[in-house]
Amino acid sequence: MMQFGVFDHLDRQAGVPPQRTYEDRLRLIADYDAAGISMYHLAEHHATPLGLAPSPSVFLSAVAQRTTNIHFGPMVYCLPLYEPLRLIEEISMIDQMSGGRFEFGIGRGISPFEVAYFGIDKENAGPIYLEALQVLKRGLSSDTLNFVGEHFCYEDVPMVISPVTLPHPPIWYGIATPNGAAWPATQKINVISNAPCEITRSATDQYRETWAREHGGPVTTKIGVARHVFVADSQDEADRISGRAYAAWYENFISLWRKFGVENPVYASTLATARERDAIIAGTPDTVASEIERQIGLAGLNYFVCRFAYGDLHHDEASNSFALFAKEVMPRFVG
Repeated sequence: MMQFGVFDHLDRQAGVPPQRTYEDRLRLIADYDAAGISMYHLAEHHATPLGLAPSPSVFLSAVAQRTTNIHFGPMVYCLPLYEPLRLIEEISMIDQMSGGRFEFGIGRGISPFEVAYFGIDKENAGPIYLEALQVLKRGLSSDTLNFVGEHFCYEDVPMVISPVTLPHPPIWYGIATPNGAAWPATQKINVISNAPCEITRSATDQYRETWAREHGGPVTTKIGVARHVFVADSQDEADRISGRAYAAWYENFISLWRKFGVENPVYASTLATARERDAIIAGTPDTVASEIERQIGLAGLNYFVCRFAYGDLHHDEASNSFALFAKEVMPRFVG
């Protein structure tokens, strides 16, 4: 049975107050919960219209109170920006508040410009990230935190709040290339890719090969991709609305890169190119279901993550698209 997740940049809509965006998104997440979506993943971005959730824990605390079954978490916490002890406490709090539904992604930060605002550069981001992850895993699974490293040092710190999920909540990691798939497999970490299906397949094969060598037996983690998804009654309607919204999303995505004179080639700039790279699926329920089925098989997936709200999609547009998805697409995979 295929499980579906949702990825969300929570990007800014021109002319829409953030307060309204937050409330509309919480309403939509409640719909995800009611429909049986497995997981809600929230991006962390700073100083860019791509993300209105620079502190994911704050928004996810509200998600904990507005949902019942769905699991949720950041995809990802940019670890070089966090004091690990404080993050251990935040993770434990949210996991307790949600009854053990919290899961979290970890990374060093995709944008060098965002982390640079915090005094972090590409030379020290990696070492800080790896050391912070060690601290997190140790503190979340211990009664007392002891750690001595180059960047962090703790001695006999009482872990007063522990997570519900032991030894710690499930961890997620984003993979961009096949070479990045081996390490999370050794650590039994869930993975999501934004890459085209053929590149993703090389990564998922590497993940499974590493898993078999390190652990034996079938993979027990989730291996997925994230795609923009829009469902409508007609192909013309889907193309028109998703094309407009994708263009707005891309402008949010590229905004900070352009400020520094860089055109990031990682993401497609047009709807047509995004389709060619397997990045967006837009159409009628039949079209969307067929394309998801194709990508699952081609990329070797056991998990599929959708972006239903992005760019300048109005709440009703995103909500109607998801309603069609939940009614006419999901049952073909989870029924």
